[in-house]
Amino acid sequence: MLLWKEMSMEMGNVTTVQEFILEGFPDIQHLGKVFFLVHLLAYLASIVSNAIIVTITCADSRLHTPMYFFLSTFSFLESGIISAAIPKLLVIFLLGRKIISLPACFIQAFVTVFLGSAVFFLIAVMSLDRYVAICKPLHYPTIMNLKTCFLLVTACFALAFSLITGLVIKVSQLSFCGPHVIPHFFCDLGPLIHLSCSDTRSVEMLAFALTSFILLTSLLITLIAYSNIVVTVLRLPSAREKKKALSTCSSHLIVLSLMYGSCVFIYVKPKQTNRLDSNREAALVNMVVTPLLNPVIYTLRNKQVHQALRETMCRMKILRIK
Repeated sequence: MLLWKEMSMEMGNVTTVQEFILEGFPDIQHLGKVFFLVHLLAYLASIVSNAIIVTITCADSRLHTPMYFFLSTFSFLESGIISAAIPKLLVIFLLGRKIISLPACFIQAFVTVFLGSAVFFLIAVMSLDRYVAICKPLHYPTIMNLKTCFLLVTACFALAFSLITGLVIKVSQLSFCGPHVIPHFFCDLGPLIHLSCSDTRSVEMLAFALTSFILLTSLLITLIAYSNIVVTVLRLPSAREKKKALSTCSSHLIVLSLMYGSCVFIYVKPKQTNRLDSNREAALVNMVVTPLLNPVIYTLRNKQVHQALRETMCRMKILRIK
């Protein structure tokens, strides 16, 4: 809160915006209750399915492997991102309450961008994990041990935090003296920069540089890893071995295409003043549709997860009978 007081004192007689109005989706406000129900069901389904993945991974010793450790961390991050943004959207749809305070807006922006950045670094790590598992199978247990996995996940969080914290602080130091309507359903950095009455050129370039670095670096690592995987798979002697190797990566590739497609469209452009409306639709896909599909995609063809889930449900039934 001291930051906001200092900003107000420095600005003197200039009226400082103390709250924003999240515009949401004005064209469909007459269908608010219908969209509230749809998004509530999608949100609950995403939270429950991701929670199941985390719980099953922790409970079943057969899933105590690097791949499932990374997958459960991925599910945890996805749940955090949607929990930071979707509840406010539900309030907008149901009650029409669009006001959000300045501190709450920046907290929401920080949480979503920080966790989102950590997700992309984690995706790169998951790609490297698949590369080592398929291309270096004899060395896999030695390279991807428990200590290495924890260090990699910690590095994802630390790198995302160090990059995003500086950017959010820079945006929070901008002057906001009106307008105060955010053409979005949550506080994202792009619309906030657009609303500032300060000179935002340096902040825009910093945001562009950081988001490009995060997205394109993780994408480059992923492409290099999967290029080597494809070369290795094509050299396998039997069609059965090729099919098995590719099946472990197919779900990862589907998730990658969904996430990178929407996020590159939203963030990798130097000027945030253009296409804010289209960004809103792309962000909705990234916030609602992708987290709902990811658990299904990752577990749909995974026999180990299916078996662990069936056994857990059987144990729950036995406990109920007793």
